Amino acid sequence: MKNIFASIPDAFEEELFDDLLKSGNIRIERILSKGQSSPAQGWYDQSEHEWVVVLEGSGIIAFEDGREITLGRGDCINIPAHVRHRVKWTDPDRVTIWLAVFYD
Repeated sequence: MKNIFASIPDAFEEELFDDLLKSGNIRIERILSKGQSSPAQGWYDQSEHEWVVVLEGSGIIAFEDGREITLGRGDCINIPAHVRHRVKWTDPDRVTIWLAVFYD
């Protein structure tokens, strides 16, 4: 058994990624952020679809087409495969806990 809210450090320099489940064509990952963002020149261009929900905290996801979506506690979004996106901002004062489900 795991608890999504357990083992969260107070401070960390880079985002933390923890695979919670991998099976066939699905992967569930916990991501912890605290003021981190994607590299300015880096876009995620994934071969999988990604459904993501913010469990705590907040962040902004930017898309290559210029859209920006602010997500707070309980907000979720589905990002289709090969839609280029990046994390533009996460709350620097508290940990943002993301739950990401990657699937084909």
